[in-house]
Amino acid sequence: MKGKDSKPHIGIFGRRNNGKSSFINLICGQEVAIVSDFAGTTTDPVKKSVEIFGIGPTIIIDTAGIDDIGELGSKRIEKTFGIIKTIDLAILLLANNEFGDYEENLINHFKDYDLPFLIFHNKSDETKLDDNLKINLLQKFGKEIIDINTIDGTHLEDITETIRINFPESVFLKPSLLEGLVKPKEVVLLVTPIDSEAPEGRMILPQVMAIRDVLDQHCICVCVRETELEDFMKLKIKPSLVITDSQAFGYVSKIIPGDIPLTGFSIVFARMRANFEKYVEGTPHLSKLRDNDKVLILESCTHHLSCEDIGRYKLPRWIKEFTGKNIEFEVIAGFNNIKADIKDYAMLIQCGGCVATKKQIANRLKPAIEAGIPVSNYGMAIAWLNGIFKRSIEPFQEIRT
Repeated sequence: MKGKDSKPHIGIFGRRNNGKSSFINLICGQEVAIVSDFAGTTTDPVKKSVEIFGIGPTIIIDTAGIDDIGELGSKRIEKTFGIIKTIDLAILLLANNEFGDYEENLINHFKDYDLPFLIFHNKSDETKLDDNLKINLLQKFGKEIIDINTIDGTHLEDITETIRINFPESVFLKPSLLEGLVKPKEVVLLVTPIDSEAPEGRMILPQVMAIRDVLDQHCICVCVRETELEDFMKLKIKPSLVITDSQAFGYVSKIIPGDIPLTGFSIVFARMRANFEKYVEGTPHLSKLRDNDKVLILESCTHHLSCEDIGRYKLPRWIKEFTGKNIEFEVIAGFNNIKADIKDYAMLIQCGGCVATKKQIANRLKPAIEAGIPVSNYGMAIAWLNGIFKRSIEPFQEIRT
């Protein structure tokens, strides 16, 4: 998953051959999805970035038919349903006035994740929407079904306007990383270690986003590697806030005086994304882990692995050293499904989620929170292991209360 995927997401659902791919091509204004009269052409979910008038840059996701058949069909359907927890708006396409268990099951999943959805009846050039079906679905789901035809393009304006007015307003909010934490003209110090996990010749996304937000707050941004941190402090410039990569917490906290607020990139992102309070509540469970407990680590992105990978190597090693317990770790990257029973895990630890949306992170942790499983994130977990958890969340205390 790339950084651009933090755009709003729309998923297109329906039975095979209901015109999902044609619908996407109409919205995108180009042939980005394969169109065929053969049912089941679309297999795995396919993403396309598109600019929708009145909405802006958006990710459209084409999914496999919800009525797919066979063993492979079952796997395709599983991936289709897995998309639900990653999107901000769902569009269900009907055709030929067919509405049954497939559609009702899908809508129930939408509701499970509080996902707004629209219903379009496609192929109106072949079969007009039945008035009885229209009335029944309006009464049952409170949804006005719109009759469309994606072939001639005459309904494009109606489709985009319907999507625009039904898009969740929260998607368009552009929350700030540092709003309420700093004031204009203050100095914000970013401590950015460069190790083998850093991309060649550039900075990682959380660092780049933090720099931009510091500037948006009309503050003075200073960036140093941890190796030059002591040199900076000798300049006698007192920053109003220090943000560091969480894996450098132990070192940085010893150099930055206690009267200077200190936190981590991952913690700042947790405040902006979702579940901040749940992280604060769940992080202390690290001290309660026992032998043979299973800890699930969730990464939002996929990337090349190295021995310095924080989620797969460093964090598990630090937790074992801290607890002195024989703990089992499992890592799931991207938004792959959690196969095991969520109650099998003693704790979940989520990455910062810099490339994910707030909705994606919230839905990712929803099963664990509902089951009462403690959750944390990389930054808060590492702060706890270094004995500076309270200090790392202090900058947010006034905002939270």
